[in-house]
Amino acid sequence: MAKKIPKIVKEIIRNRPEINYAFKKHVSYSQMSIYKQCQHRWKLQYKDKIKKFNSSIHTVFGTAMHEVMQQYLDVFYNQTKVAANKLDLPDLFQDYYINEYQKQYKSNSNTHFSSPTEMREFYNDGIEILKEFKKRVGGFFSKRGTYLVGCEVPLDLPPIKTLNKVHYTGYLDIVLYNETVDEFQIIDIKTSTRGWNTKKVDDMKKYQLVLYKKYFSEQYNIPIEKINVSFLILKRKIYEDTEYIMRRMTEYSPASGRNTVAAASRTMNDFVLEAFNQDGSIKENKYPKSVSKWNCTFCPYAVDENLCGQGVHFLYWYIVLF
Repeated sequence: MAKKIPKIVKEIIRNRPEINYAFKKHVSYSQMSIYKQCQHRWKLQYKDKIKKFNSSIHTVFGTAMHEVMQQYLDVFYNQTKVAANKLDLPDLFQDYYINEYQKQYKSNSNTHFSSPTEMREFYNDGIEILKEFKKRVGGFFSKRGTYLVGCEVPLDLPPIKTLNKVHYTGYLDIVLYNETVDEFQIIDIKTSTRGWNTKKVDDMKKYQLVLYKKYFSEQYNIPIEKINVSFLILKRKIYEDTEYIMRRMTEYSPASGRNTVAAASRTMNDFVLEAFNQDGSIKENKYPKSVSKWNCTFCPYAVDENLCGQGVHFLYWYIVLF
């Protein structure tokens, strides 16, 4: 017999916003993050709309892993654990993995961006993660009094109420509701090579979930103190020669109290006020370059002399000197 869905969950499902990109300027956590790293890169990507292929086998792997785990959890919560365990996760992962690679291959002008050896390595890593996920799912996802609100739950609202032409948009990987304690849990899935050093996680990375918490509260009229957040970190590699049992799945819950929410909100608001006019158009600012090893190495514009000469020069001297 199916569990009766709580009224509050039904209301959230019913009130999900339809995101229309045609009538508003939309910002996101990733936009804010890029802006804080390098305003010039943000300008090229979002103001000048110069598209550069910026995918990799890492993004293909991450997307496929998200799809498989979300499909499993949908069956796990909305049907039974037995039904979920009957899913052929390796086959599902292979299908999503190949489909996502083909999609990115086409967007890269039908040019390969990974080798067969690398693709096989990432695929095998994914299978190992899914084996552990299936064994340990109960340790991360309880069914007792818990309901799946949804996967890819949308957010669409203005971060600054007086600047309502600019909307924050985002999609929450997994949202659960525990009826017993009357609390929500927002979970963001992150794939990583060897995991995170949670003692050194920078504030910007934490702010993604903190902003999710704030905007989920506002979007669906949920008291913010009833919302918890966590990252589910999936590690492709684990250290073999160690006396400790190494896990491919770990959970990290960043601080998300009043002060952290306020700091994250200020960071987003500052970005919006600096970059956008009242009508939602982007301001004609200088948007300076922030040249550094980290910013330039992972920037798709850095190697283009016409778009970012400083980035090219930095990478040249870094290679020569080091």
